[in-house]
Amino acid sequence: MCFYTSPFFTHIFPQKKLFTLKDNQKPTHLIYFCINNAMHQSHRKQKLIRILLLLSFFAVFITACNDTQGQKSSGKTVSVMIYSEYINPSLLKDFEKETGYKVNLELYEAQEEMIVKLQTAGTKKYDVIIASDVVIQQIIQLGLIAPIDTNKIPNRVNVAPQFLGQAYDPTNAYSLPYLWGTTGILFRGEKIHPDSASYSMLFDAKNTKGNFSLLNESRSMLSMALQAIGYDANSIKQEEINKAVDFILQAKKDPHFVGFDGSVPGKNKVLSGENWAAIVFNGEAQAAINKDSSLQFVIPREGSFMWVDAMLLSANASNVEGAYAFMNYILDANNGAKLAKYINYATPNKASLDVIDDDFKNNRIINPNKQEIKRMKFLTDLGESTKFYDEAWIIVKTK
Repeated sequence: MCFYTSPFFTHIFPQKKLFTLKDNQKPTHLIYFCINNAMHQSHRKQKLIRILLLLSFFAVFITACNDTQGQKSSGKTVSVMIYSEYINPSLLKDFEKETGYKVNLELYEAQEEMIVKLQTAGTKKYDVIIASDVVIQQIIQLGLIAPIDTNKIPNRVNVAPQFLGQAYDPTNAYSLPYLWGTTGILFRGEKIHPDSASYSMLFDAKNTKGNFSLLNESRSMLSMALQAIGYDANSIKQEEINKAVDFILQAKKDPHFVGFDGSVPGKNKVLSGENWAAIVFNGEAQAAINKDSSLQFVIPREGSFMWVDAMLLSANASNVEGAYAFMNYILDANNGAKLAKYINYATPNKASLDVIDDDFKNNRIINPNKQEIKRMKFLTDLGESTKFYDEAWIIVKTK
């Protein structure tokens, strides 16, 4: 840090045109320098020098304070791409207060939308991406995310072992789990036993009781259709995928079918009474049921899928340290518990489970029982066969 290069200061200290504050020197060295030189000035300059010394002291004090604050954070913004309604606002405020970083949320409703945003970001940079397990391998191959330096995230030790070494990230190099959940049917009307529910309530026009929407995510919706007709949710057989397409197209012919929605808008339309039913994620379902206890959420007996949403580091992150700070903050035991309870999803944080109350842990919608888990699967990356689903979804949406 250099001082006194202007003509004003060289007039006062002509014999010292430049003072350099070395890395190992403190601001007090500057004050000492000023005082030492002041002692050698003529009497007529003493008054002016005293004033300048006072101003110099305050300037150095303010600079030192700013430097100290800079050690807390760079003051930069952490940009997080995330599903809508997927974080506790109080956590954002607390994170900003604790770290000094500001948080900017970029919202999306479907995985396909998220990938397109990443690919077309241009000069816009994202730091943290919250994405579903099923697309992680795809976005790795597209070069959209970078490996995480887990040494920068000490709270990684809180991740429950069952969420490590999964197929979507076998070496745990790219992801840290955020929340996990299930997908099923939210509806209003006559109570039914959760284990007796079937996809036929939506996909058979004789059984529909009102307007309904299907989930606007290609892989998710096609996989559910595969399970509904008795096939593997991760099928790569073209003929089976074609039958899943036909199954969805048949539902589209029902006068009660009103379109494809993201989980949040689908939930909102059922809650408002605009629609009778929708395929949604369990957290959205629980949020709706909290407001209207007459609503129900079921995992169809034919099966569904579980998913893990994970925190990823964008390959074009402009604030990597801020991204790590955000990830570490979310993986704190108390913060993880607050997140899960606010969003109504299960936590992958083993330390948070010691904080969360039993009522939450025993909630069947948020934490499915063993029988429900048995009939659910995780969706896996299909490699080259993903194109079958892409082509199938185009048919579904355009016919």
